[in-house]
Amino acid sequence: MKSIDPAEFQGQRILVTGGTKGAGAAMVRRFAAGGGKVAAVARSAPSEWSDGLFIQADVATRAGAEEAAHRAVEELGGIDILVHNVGGSATPGGGFAAITEELWQQEMNLNLFPAVRLDRALVPQMIERGSGVVIHVSSIQRRLPLPDSTTAYAAAKAALTTYSKSLSKELGPKGVRVVSVAPGWIYTTAAEAMVKRIAEHGGISEEAARQQILDALGGIPIGRPAKPEEVAELVAFLASPRAASIHGAEYVIDGGTIPTI
Repeated sequence: MKSIDPAEFQGQRILVTGGTKGAGAAMVRRFAAGGGKVAAVARSAPSEWSDGLFIQADVATRAGAEEAAHRAVEELGGIDILVHNVGGSATPGGGFAAITEELWQQEMNLNLFPAVRLDRALVPQMIERGSGVVIHVSSIQRRLPLPDSTTAYAAAKAALTTYSKSLSKELGPKGVRVVSVAPGWIYTTAAEAMVKRIAEHGGISEEAARQQILDALGGIPIGRPAKPEEVAELVAFLASPRAASIHGAEYVIDGGTIPTI
């Protein structure tokens, strides 16, 4: 892999939500390695943290999003690159009938509203400066929902992508770039734990459990999920001046999982 330019993000103030685990933590490390001043937001404080500023806030709530934005401005003076990575799903299997009103609201609160609220709080400063980058991390689930368990999550991510596109039309003429990234299966520690659960529950090997997940996705042509560092590298590229003409687009990183153009 090409060596990282330690001055690539020098002078840039960067906020990453969901930045202490998985792909989010990899993004924080990548921006820090490029010389950026990075703040990571998460609900729970990590046992150890040495990758810049940590802001403890639950951005799935209005108060938490406001606290995160306030701390970012207070500690860093503002944000130049805003990465909305937070997301996830707690919806059980069972199809649409199993998704209660509360679960629908929970999925929207976690996967859509944090971006809306933090953009509203932090983007006006970007507009005033005439520069900035906003990256929304969506999911290929918005195009390939699994009806047994991800209907609400997929719908929330679809809303996020549509919101991102609309925002790009408004902010582009004002000097602020907006892009979205749609990962497929990322092999994080959480994904590894899921593989172990499937293996233990089914009395099968972890390799067989991984294959079950691949089969459920319809297969991944490259034969494996993405690494968190690979997703972080794409995000870093899109946030950098190297991508100065990329705006209003969504970049898929799924190893070829989506079978259509």
